[in-house]
Amino acid sequence: MSDLVVIVYPSEAKAEEVRQRLFKMQKEYLVQLHDAVIATKSEDGHVRLNQIINTTALGAVSGSFWGLLIGALFLMPAVGAAVGAASGALSGALTDFGIDDNMMKEIAAAVQPGNAALFVLAEKMTSDKVIDGIKDAGGVVLKTSLDRSKEQALRDALANTSVPSSPAPIPAA
Repeated sequence: MSDLVVIVYPSEAKAEEVRQRLFKMQKEYLVQLHDAVIATKSEDGHVRLNQIINTTALGAVSGSFWGLLIGALFLMPAVGAAVGAASGALSGALTDFGIDDNMMKEIAAAVQPGNAALFVLAEKMTSDKVIDGIKDAGGVVLKTSLDRSKEQALRDALANTSVPSSPAPIPAA
């Protein structure tokens, strides 16, 4: 079972720093991440998602390779690569895995402009070591699917440093 945790930070740079720490912890087998996305809200209210993998670009590269290969069989490699890249980009843009984009945009709409929300979807986690690794970064827990005791431990660890003008926490689902 996977757990979703959303933490608000005062800037996108701070959220990215914590995301990089989580990637390092993943290499140490302390956490197994499925997705880690940073959402920011501009002054005009537009929400932008900074995802780990750009599925559109990945689809275009994969599609162009297969298009080139199939096009070479029919002696039209350039056409095959172009058609493959276009179809791959389209399928990549329509593909979504990990955390639901619409849900992230809806939750990030509650974040103040200038702040950033870090969405983390983790399957396995050594909670105490992960919390110790990120608690000095501060942040405010906005939403979580953790059980009450783990959620409270996370809130307590992050309470030492608060995010200015952050929204009130949303109750866990």
